[in-house]
Amino acid sequence: MRTITTTPELEDICQRAKAEAYVTLDTEFLRERTYWSKLCLIQMALPSGEAVLIDPIEGEMDLAPLYDLFRWEKTVKVFHAARQDLEIFFVEGGVFPKPLFDTQIAAMVCGFGEQVGYETLVRKIARENLDKTSRFTDWSRRPLSEAQKEYALADVTHLRVIYENLSAQIRKSGREHWVTEELAILTDPATYTVHPEDAWLRIKTRTNSGRFLAIVKELARFREIYAQGHNVPRSRVMKDDALLELASTKPVTVDDLGRSRLLLREARRGDIADGILAAVKAGQEMTPDKMPKPDPVKDQVQVNPALADLLRVLLKAKSEDLGVAAKLIASSSDLDALAAGDRDLAPLKGWRMEAFGNDALRLCRGEIALSAKGNNVRVVTL
Repeated sequence: MRTITTTPELEDICQRAKAEAYVTLDTEFLRERTYWSKLCLIQMALPSGEAVLIDPIEGEMDLAPLYDLFRWEKTVKVFHAARQDLEIFFVEGGVFPKPLFDTQIAAMVCGFGEQVGYETLVRKIARENLDKTSRFTDWSRRPLSEAQKEYALADVTHLRVIYENLSAQIRKSGREHWVTEELAILTDPATYTVHPEDAWLRIKTRTNSGRFLAIVKELARFREIYAQGHNVPRSRVMKDDALLELASTKPVTVDDLGRSRLLLREARRGDIADGILAAVKAGQEMTPDKMPKPDPVKDQVQVNPALADLLRVLLKAKSEDLGVAAKLIASSSDLDALAAGDRDLAPLKGWRMEAFGNDALRLCRGEIALSAKGNNVRVVTL
């Protein structure tokens, strides 16, 4: 098992990778104690059989040759469940691997189920078993054991067989544009960019009070700025339940913070305490015209439960007929929104419109019905 620790070694393997049709990649990282993921190891395998570990901790290397490979569009970069890997490279290098192939997305399109894991694909396609004993290891510690290295390399060596199998299935089915649409989301900077002003939208609240939402917005904004600036998890600043408690109790002094049931001890003093009190004050003083406003249309729309159930039946029938994971086509909340009259939804765009959306709209308009015969459900035009 070869481990690369210098820039010249990295340059050499990346140059040879450029001569290949594809290269498989994976990363090991830590995020439990930081806001941004800490890159600990990169694995790479070439179709020729060569596989290496790239160690940015053990060695002092410049990852520029790797980023140059990512920009080399004659070589497909293959990952499994690439989102977190791509976030690391986007944050650290400002680059996305292109062209990209994600075997998890491809597997869902090929009917392997929802959020199918790498271990499942190794077993079903590569006909191998993985040793997962090193799954929860601390990848930042050195030296790495032989077991850790073997585990890490297995994440890219079996990926070659999986990629060749799934890419062939995708080409045969003519669904390349389905995969392309999904990958476009993964390589969109907006997917990984969190604006502090919008952080409050991630928090589930049970009230639409403008003043309450104003305080929630300011608290979430402060938390995001602090977490990003100090590279700590949001939960280390304050958890969502503590944030909502503060928006309700509206503390004015440090003594008020001390009476919070949910706020971490570290947040009751110092910079975090000052930031919390300033955020609450800003929310209290926010003018009505700047307060967050709930969507009145969304609040007034009522879900038709019978129609939602019919849409679920239609989705199940379509997903089984197409051999595609139902969750990839539409979520349960998508179906409820569709039954409530919302038409600005992912299932009504792109390849999903072709696979499900057209018939879903026809069902909503009463233009088709569903007929069951045995285990099969078919669409009947009215």
